[in-house]
Amino acid sequence: MIRRALTNTGWLMGARGINAVLSLVYLALATRELGPERFGLFVIAFTFAQLVVGFSSFQTWQSIIRWGQEADDRKTATGFALALDGVTVLVGATIAALVLGFAGDWLLLPEKMRFPTFLFTLASLLSIRSTPTGLLRLHDRYARAALADATTSIVRVVGAVFVIFWHPSIQSFLIVWGAAEVATAAMYWRLAAMTEPIHWRRISLTRLPRERAMAGEKAWSFVIGTSLTGMLSIASRQLLVLLTGVLGGPALAGIYRVASQLGEGLLKLAQALLRAVYPELVRNPDNAKLLVRKITRIAVVTGVVVIAIGLAGGHWLILAIAGSDYLPAYWPMIVLAAAASLELVSASLEALLVARGRAIANFLIRAVPLVAGLIALPWLLDWLGAAGAALVVLGASAVSVTGFALLARRTS
Repeated sequence: MIRRALTNTGWLMGARGINAVLSLVYLALATRELGPERFGLFVIAFTFAQLVVGFSSFQTWQSIIRWGQEADDRKTATGFALALDGVTVLVGATIAALVLGFAGDWLLLPEKMRFPTFLFTLASLLSIRSTPTGLLRLHDRYARAALADATTSIVRVVGAVFVIFWHPSIQSFLIVWGAAEVATAAMYWRLAAMTEPIHWRRISLTRLPRERAMAGEKAWSFVIGTSLTGMLSIASRQLLVLLTGVLGGPALAGIYRVASQLGEGLLKLAQALLRAVYPELVRNPDNAKLLVRKITRIAVVTGVVVIAIGLAGGHWLILAIAGSDYLPAYWPMIVLAAAASLELVSASLEALLVARGRAIANFLIRAVPLVAGLIALPWLLDWLGAAGAALVVLGASAVSVTGFALLARRTS
């Protein structure tokens, strides 16, 4: 079990590593071509779309892994996940249209950017790929998932280079980023269909909950709990970027985005770790504690090393990638790297609790410190700028990892 989990984590880390390197390339192209103010507006538009997707989507990959271990059950779980994806598209598109139509000024988006932002949001909604991700992970096809993940960064890099020579505008970069989302989703669905036929005829919002209720399980409680936790993860990142721009201006949003892009690489690693470990915890609950202990030790060492590298070479990295205009991102980057290190430590604990059906408890552990941080955000931005927003993430992560550790000990 441990060897398989580490192998799967290795594939996910490899994909994240490729994306991390390529992301530095397209980040450099976008920041230098657009400049702080226009890059900040691009960040607000991009972040708005990601926020809508995050708040309206469900963590369907976890449902597939939890209830799709047997072939016939998998058909029902896949149909349930597809139905939830349909709800996501409808709800998300409605929210985006209403917000951009009636609150575009609040978002600081110029009139000419609102329709392109809506189209990008719609492309992002149609490109949600949690369901094919769950099918690939259920069959341990992590290599295929890694290939699909790499599509995003490849399309962004190629598209960004083309845009610079063709028509370097905010709208052009949004088109490239939208094309990358669509291409990645298409690759995920193709690879998932190669792994197992997609059971479109089982699409239903009621069949799986009804069958699970007969087995004594509350399917909707699990779905809501995991989805709310996923929404909090989005809120702690994307909502902070958006609020930083709304409260501090587009340039500050651009600086914070650079800091998060460079400092939160470990957070992506934490997500990869959770996704690789979770299936093993579902399959082998008796050996769960041993796996969690080993993964946590690896996470601690990795986090310390990355923070040390950031302290030593952070200034050089920002200058090399984004330029001197973005040097104020240094300390927010370090703070976010520290927060991501805590998230890396907590990833296996969170996966353990979800596997044991404690999804609602996970949500509450994350919700309380995040809400407190968001309330304090205006004062922190006035006092510390982008570093204040980063401190919200660090504080929420510190409280959450403590809560996960205490709850995991109580439920062991």
